[in-house]
Amino acid sequence: MIFKIFKKELKDTVRDRRTMLMMLVIPLLLFPVLINIVLGVSTSYADSAESKVLKIGVIGDTSDYLVQKLAQIPESFGPKKIIAYYGDSLKLQNDQKDEKLDLILWYDSRLETQLEAQEKSWIIWAFDKTNLGYADRAKSYTQIIETTERFKRYEALNIDEQKLIPFDVIYENTASDQQMLGELAGGFLPYIFIAFGFMGCMYPAIDLFTGEKERGTIETLLTTPVHRWKILVGKMLVVVLSGLMASFSALIGLFFSIQFLDMIPDPTLVSVITGMLTPSFIVKLFFLLLPLTVFFAGIMVPISVYTKTFKEAQSIIAPMNILVILPAMIGLFPGVELNIATACVPILNIVLTTKSLIAGNIDYFLLTITFLIMLIMAGTAVFISFRQFGKETNILN
Repeated sequence: MIFKIFKKELKDTVRDRRTMLMMLVIPLLLFPVLINIVLGVSTSYADSAESKVLKIGVIGDTSDYLVQKLAQIPESFGPKKIIAYYGDSLKLQNDQKDEKLDLILWYDSRLETQLEAQEKSWIIWAFDKTNLGYADRAKSYTQIIETTERFKRYEALNIDEQKLIPFDVIYENTASDQQMLGELAGGFLPYIFIAFGFMGCMYPAIDLFTGEKERGTIETLLTTPVHRWKILVGKMLVVVLSGLMASFSALIGLFFSIQFLDMIPDPTLVSVITGMLTPSFIVKLFFLLLPLTVFFAGIMVPISVYTKTFKEAQSIIAPMNILVILPAMIGLFPGVELNIATACVPILNIVLTTKSLIAGNIDYFLLTITFLIMLIMAGTAVFISFRQFGKETNILN
């Protein structure tokens, strides 16, 4: 009987274009479109920042020593630069506020004399840090000029520069490509799965409960000689299946964008991601997402049972997506690792466990704790759904 109810409700759900759009079409298209946009925008910004001609404002004129050194820096160390000379510091600062200048270079008026006397002087770069690449350009200009002056002092003092370096330092990365992928993308991917799992559950849950109340068919269904819990289970299975389909459609979209659209130029990274998407990984991911999706269904069903209209149910359930996303976002923070404490935090534990699965360093004890915690949460949510569905006042209001 549960299967008959499930099959009947699944047919109705598949016929709903809005639900199918949320379950399959959007998740499948999201990753190809998203990766294309992110790579395109980031590449465009990087190219624009590297090629931009910066206008640098200084208090002084072309005879100043530091300005001459700055002007002599070849374009091989960066794009062309324009130096604007000012006699008024107030106008200089106002022009930067009005975005007529990109950088301001302040320096001691006695700088040349101080350098000749081998004394320490100072320079200040002023720029808007929100502009991409300004800090790097200022640093590179300074390093070129500073290196030249430093070698002059070594020569004047008859010092072998190599003798000042006690040892060479090499920083070696012991993390594998898969571990790096888990750290960089491990928090983002489950974030997407969770978001789509929630949205995939939302429309079927509202339609199968609130929708039936609006259509006036819920009373007819309850008059059939079937236990109410069987009706609830049959409907909830459709909601859970819809959420899982949305989550795994997002995974298929990711795989498709990597394999066939050549959006990731690094072949090593592509091979790591492809090797990660093994049947073992997908099965483990399924067992993580299953109780999570049941939990989503369990918190949506009581609301759908209680509300009178589709719009009312949607206005209550949709903002709950924020409450689901907040703990998932914590998993994106650096330093937040999977341990016994975080394994007991719902949704966050899914993000951190998935990150460990992607990195290939999963602790199966913590994986078990995560699964049990989400199983308890799912069971509690289903019990609440059963209690709410069993109240005549909720069904017939």
